[in-house]
Amino acid sequence: MRLIFDLDGTLVDSLPDIHAAAAATSIELGHSPLDLETIRSFIGHGVEPLVIDIMTASGAEGDRAAWIEVFSRHYGHDNSTLTRPYDGVVEALAALAPLARMGLCTNKPHALALGVLEVLRLGPFEVVIGGDSLPQKKPDPAPLLAAAAALGDGPVLYVGDSEVDAATAHAAGMDFALFTGGYRKTPAGQLPHLFLFDDWNDLPSLVQSIR
Repeated sequence: MRLIFDLDGTLVDSLPDIHAAAAATSIELGHSPLDLETIRSFIGHGVEPLVIDIMTASGAEGDRAAWIEVFSRHYGHDNSTLTRPYDGVVEALAALAPLARMGLCTNKPHALALGVLEVLRLGPFEVVIGGDSLPQKKPDPAPLLAAAAALGDGPVLYVGDSEVDAATAHAAGMDFALFTGGYRKTPAGQLPHLFLFDDWNDLPSLVQSIR
């Protein structure tokens, strides 16, 4: 079996670090910081869409590339200070490792994703596909299909937390497990899923039940 995971909002709560970088960016470029919940609603599509949403919400005009550069500098400098795994993630990954080959598929830039995994000692993942690994980003199915191909043959389950993840799995023709504790805005029942869970301690037994 192949298990592929999203990162932000699924394995880790990275919102505090993303919000801090967004606030520092806004201040540096002469705007008031946006609140935590507003930034939460922007997460999931990658850095560039996030920064564009920040600019739009702030009424900012000007060079998008400059905003992206400033945000990337702030976030890349210290993107794991406040980020933490959700309760039970470390234990669940350890329990799942003997059951399946595991990979990661995220819209976070590849180097930043690797940094989070290293600092928080998450894994083991045989493949990590980031938002800049391919020309396409989720919800295009290409990144998820690439991660699955790198893990070989067998059934695939994609584990994520958001509308983007559900749409990606659907487009790739893969089963989807929805973690309900992340950054999703749509009611869980409205997203296509094989099963949903709100406690990471439950995931190993759920996976065993479908193997």
